Amino acid sequence: MNGAQALIESLKREGVTHMFGYAGATICPAVDALKDVPEIGYTLVRTEQNAGHMASGYARVSGKVGVCMVTSGPGATNLITGIATAYMDSIPMVAITGQVPSHLLGRDIFQEVDITGAVAPFSKHSYLVKDPNQIPRVVREAFHIASTGRPGPVLIDIPIDVQEQPVKSFDWPETVNIRGYKPSVKGNDLQIKRVAEAIGRSKQPLICAGGGVWLADAQAELLELAEGAGIPVVKTMMGISIMPTDHPLNMGMIGAHGNHCANKALAKSDLLIMVGTRAADRAIIQPDEIQRRMATIHIDVDPAEIGKNMQAAVPLVGDVKVILRQILDLGVDAPDCTEWRAMLADFRRAELGRTFPSRPGYVFPGTVMRRLGARLDDDAVVCADVGQNQIFTCKYLPQKHGRLLTSGGLGTMGYALPAGVGVKVAQPERQTVVVCGDGSFQMAMNELAAVKYAGMDLKIVLFRNNTLGLVHQIQSRPPYHGPFGVSLDGSPDFETIAAAYGIPCVTVSEEEELDSSIDRFLSEKGPCLMICQVHPDVATTD
Repeated sequence: MNGAQALIESLKREGVTHMFGYAGATICPAVDALKDVPEIGYTLVRTEQNAGHMASGYARVSGKVGVCMVTSGPGATNLITGIATAYMDSIPMVAITGQVPSHLLGRDIFQEVDITGAVAPFSKHSYLVKDPNQIPRVVREAFHIASTGRPGPVLIDIPIDVQEQPVKSFDWPETVNIRGYKPSVKGNDLQIKRVAEAIGRSKQPLICAGGGVWLADAQAELLELAEGAGIPVVKTMMGISIMPTDHPLNMGMIGAHGNHCANKALAKSDLLIMVGTRAADRAIIQPDEIQRRMATIHIDVDPAEIGKNMQAAVPLVGDVKVILRQILDLGVDAPDCTEWRAMLADFRRAELGRTFPSRPGYVFPGTVMRRLGARLDDDAVVCADVGQNQIFTCKYLPQKHGRLLTSGGLGTMGYALPAGVGVKVAQPERQTVVVCGDGSFQMAMNELAAVKYAGMDLKIVLFRNNTLGLVHQIQSRPPYHGPFGVSLDGSPDFETIAAAYGIPCVTVSEEEELDSSIDRFLSEKGPCLMICQVHPDVATTD
């Protein structure tokens, strides 16, 4: 057994059943070893960044660690954005990169980059393997680090000569014990009691749920707490699909691009309970003002996040699922929030019942999302890209019991399509829809090859407005002097692009045709592209 074979055997023992990658010279030994292991599937991406996004989509719906593997030099540097995207959204991932021969490291030879140094600011940990006998331990530790505490990406960089060297003995560690790495799980009992007391005293409490609820698989516990105590819930962009839109306690998404009702609730609350969220700027625009006006409870697995953006009156470090269960087991005296909930319900009804604007020859994205969401399966997965399409999807797509995946932390354009591929690899039978703009689609449309090759039943909604919509919107207002450098003139005919990949296409430019177009789009067997013609001046505030 050589180092490459030890690597693949280690991945097998970790339960890996699929990888996403792009081969090159320095990773060829590992790819050669993978060829002989049919238990691990492989998706060839068309650019390395998308290997990270596919692994992310795979991880987010499967609950497993996503795995991607690329070569050294530009292969590794192309993957950086995928790693950074996963890091900002706390996605468990192991990224494997080939490297030049170990005795030539530091000599700037062909396709050498210091990838472990390059990803240090936005990876949870990284390894440069110099001894093939250490590969089983490194892989075991990498998966443990990636999936425990606050999840995140871990990089394993393996020089080609280390992959080729013989392994004296394959020693698989059954347990992992890393000095200095002991993530907190259980919450402090005294702080748990303080949380329960604070909830009981409050009159207008509010739960703010983030992506950490999904990462901890704590949706049931959060819902039990909210329903048991009658507390309204708002979500960050990463936590948006935690509750169905029509749940009476669901007040929508907070933040600069959030729902009016959710932001109103945040402004008027007297107790904010933040669960698995970073309290970042897009969600909480004025943390100092929130901190001044109300008591806050912050529950998070990462102690570095508590107090980073906003001081908490009651901080609680630990696994969100475990802590919520502790609170529930202790018991909470439900506060009398009848008037509070009634006031918010009025705001919510008005918001959900609003009439969208319309123009002849175009469709409004909010209308598309509302009608599309009504027709999706109860557990459908929707992958939204970045830009106006993301905001319209998050604000107006009706949530049921599925998932909404997007790049919330880094805001990476081109994320949705490869993430959708990752979802379909993990759960081929689950209805999956990708939503993107004509800018973000052109960053990832080469992955239609992966969709077509695998025969994936992946549906893609494309908002075509021939401009980078969100930047166009920003530049159209003071202090700027009008849009510049955002026109997408020269874009291809997307119908022809789809046809070139053998993918059917539906185009809709009138709202009277929208219902029938969505029905045709969703009823296609296999992949389909639906192009929605959107006016370039449409804004997310319309």
